Amino acid sequence: MRSSEPGTTPPKASKASKASKAPTTSKATTASTASAASTASKTLKASKIPKGESHLALVRRARRINRELAEVYPYAHPELDFRNPFELLVATVLSAQTTDLRVNQTTPALFAAYPTPEDMAAANPEEMEELIRPTGFFRAKTKSLLGLSAALRDDFGGEVPGRLEDLVKLPGVGRKTANVVLGNAFGVPGITVDTHFGRLVRRWKWTDEEDPVKVEAVIADIFPKSEWTMLSHRVIFHGRRICHARKPACGACPIAPLCPSYGEGETDPEKARKLLKYEMGGYPGQRLSPPPDFPGKPAPALGAV
Repeated sequence: MRSSEPGTTPPKASKASKASKAPTTSKATTASTASAASTASKTLKASKIPKGESHLALVRRARRINRELAEVYPYAHPELDFRNPFELLVATVLSAQTTDLRVNQTTPALFAAYPTPEDMAAANPEEMEELIRPTGFFRAKTKSLLGLSAALRDDFGGEVPGRLEDLVKLPGVGRKTANVVLGNAFGVPGITVDTHFGRLVRRWKWTDEEDPVKVEAVIADIFPKSEWTMLSHRVIFHGRRICHARKPACGACPIAPLCPSYGEGETDPEKARKLLKYEMGGYPGQRLSPPPDFPGKPAPALGAV
């Protein structure tokens, strides 16, 4: 255990590295990001990832990628709209197998109807199903929300607990959801291994593990705990905006010189820029109520033209 803080113990990894804090970064704009991407693509020939990379070299490269991503996404944040821990918990449960955008378009009506765990625990299942239907798997999600709300009411005095071991006991709440809530509602460092995070850390050769718990353990060993939450946001932001699953925009990627998988996607800078999503491509983000420093456009409400 690398911390005495409750609820933050990652599974034990096989290797360990000394933690060091990343330097403070300044804010960047979309324009500067495009410039950085162009510079990166020009320096690729001089920056090759060596075969047989040592663990120390991997740690240094991984931390440099994190620093670069901090420059690109100084505004990285959770992309679910929430005003308190309960709303974040519910929204995160709803986000399974759908987009954060669809969740954000759905939760205003849900939270208006059931603002507290007590209200939600007493909800009519059929009525709740209709409210969350746009998020998919609405029957299973309704069962989870009713169960976790009842547990919060009965076991935690109507409050969301701030410990991982308590959160994962709630219906529909796994380690990923617990880390999202801990990191963003309670300020407790956590690594969120969603599909984007897992895909990118494997693409960057930080690990070849597939199991999310094992991925979390490896990454927790590479980075100081103080970076865990923001690292998660930056990696997920990058996966959604530039390093896409099927066709990554390699030619518009500011960390291309550090990426051993460069070339899996579009390398032509002009064509790659057309693949950029959300604020990077000049489109709305996923939040209807984004943070004040978000450089993009708010997402539209459900049903808005």
